[in-house]
Amino acid sequence: MPPKTKEKRRKSGALKKKKSSGAAVWRDEARRAKASEVQLKQRLQGLAAELEGAQSEGKAILKEMSRQHRALQEEMEARSKQLEEEVRLLQERLETCQTEAEASRKEAERALREQDQTLAELRAHVTDMEAKYEEILDGSLDLLLAKMRAIKPQWDEAALRLHARHKELLCQFGLNPLDL
Repeated sequence: MPPKTKEKRRKSGALKKKKSSGAAVWRDEARRAKASEVQLKQRLQGLAAELEGAQSEGKAILKEMSRQHRALQEEMEARSKQLEEEVRLLQERLETCQTEAEASRKEAERALREQDQTLAELRAHVTDMEAKYEEILDGSLDLLLAKMRAIKPQWDEAALRLHARHKELLCQFGLNPLDL
């Protein structure tokens, strides 16, 4: 090919200038991009470290929360077992008390029935004894009256004799029995 003309050289020189100024811009841009890349890498490393720290902190928090949850769950299970045991013991005591109360009630009812029966028997016995004593007393009084009726004529006769004898004695002493 034939050599290029000056004009063309100028153009190519202008192009070179343009190319060299374009290259400079490109180099500046590349440097800025590289600096940005370094900054972004540093920022990314910082964020990665922050993320790692946050993840580590999150894991630690999660681990602590899991530990606390297990501890609370164990505590709740222990408390639940304790309460269940207390409920069981209280139910046993309640059943025992109810059984004892029922036995006491039955014993009290039995004692009252026995007492009522004993009182009824005693009242019947007293009534029977009253009737027997009344019968005995009536019989004794009737017998006594019969004996007194039988002996009254003898007493009357003895009283008259005694009366006459006292009268006679008073007269012997010179006393008038009617004055006394």
